[in-house]
Amino acid sequence: MGLLRIMLPPKLQLLAVLVFGVAVLFLENQIQKLEESRGKLERAIARHEVREIEQRHTVDGPRQDVTLDEEDDVVIIYNRVPKTASTSFTNIAYDLCAKNKYHVLHINTTKNNPVMSLQDQVRFVKNVTSWKEMKPGFYHGHISYLDFAKFGVKKKPIYINVIRDPIERLVSYYYFLRFGDDYRPGLRRRKQGDKKTFDECVAAGGSDCAPEKLWLQIPFFCGHSSECWNVGSRWALEQAKYNLINEYFLVGVTEELEDFIMLLEAALPRFFRGATELYRTGKKSHLRKTTEKKLPTKETIAKLQQSEIWKMENEFYEFALEQFQFVRAHAVREKDGELYILAQNFFYEKIYPKSN
Repeated sequence: MGLLRIMLPPKLQLLAVLVFGVAVLFLENQIQKLEESRGKLERAIARHEVREIEQRHTVDGPRQDVTLDEEDDVVIIYNRVPKTASTSFTNIAYDLCAKNKYHVLHINTTKNNPVMSLQDQVRFVKNVTSWKEMKPGFYHGHISYLDFAKFGVKKKPIYINVIRDPIERLVSYYYFLRFGDDYRPGLRRRKQGDKKTFDECVAAGGSDCAPEKLWLQIPFFCGHSSECWNVGSRWALEQAKYNLINEYFLVGVTEELEDFIMLLEAALPRFFRGATELYRTGKKSHLRKTTEKKLPTKETIAKLQQSEIWKMENEFYEFALEQFQFVRAHAVREKDGELYILAQNFFYEKIYPKSN
């Protein structure tokens, strides 16, 4: 640009700047169109795969004749919170599905919106409960908790989830939007080109690192009520805690992911048989790391911890961590620094009336 100013008269310099600006806008528009086309193609492929499955089962026999064993009439929903090692865990489910004979389905919502419309809630509940060809099924996606009991279903799905230290999760998401990760390194990210560090963002009071951005794990567990998404709602926090205890089979933490997987394998072997060994000794193809992530300074952390929103999200995280550690303490024993799943610890006796 400096050379341009020397060689060209002012009018031509202005024209060059305008042409450059138009070219940038044109390229951004083309990129946006390509991203929209990719999304349409992914949805078309998904619809085609569903039609193929339904046609195949129609040829094999009518759906109403399908009778499932109790062991197979199971659906797990993993309503994954972004940047909590959710892709790493989900890829283990994909790696095991053929061997353990179950289906994995991604719930792809438009623009990753975690709140479904009322009509989509009805469709989703109907799909999950009545789509026998996809049972046993493992559904995963960035959606908030949905109470199936509200829709009158007889058998509810099994909910599981993983959460993370709220500041660590936000830092990871901040850099993910700018640099992506090693899972799809060539994919253009929404904030690509922004080189500002998380520390600089907090110091400048930026919107991408504001305390309000911490408010995510609570609403994901709270659900589809409007109050769940009111930032800083004490009611939402208490509802999230209630759901975690009463509606979730198991909630782990990112920092202790291996133990979470071990407990799932012990309790739900139909899905997770072999998961612990795969996590420990596999090629680690399921692991995913955010690129260019820089740890925040103590000053940055202290500033975020002054907010009431952090205090509430951290309270929820500590609550989940305590519950997970309680479950683990009653399910495993430690020997030589290794954890081992406890064998069955109960039996039946004094059975009456006595058989002849």
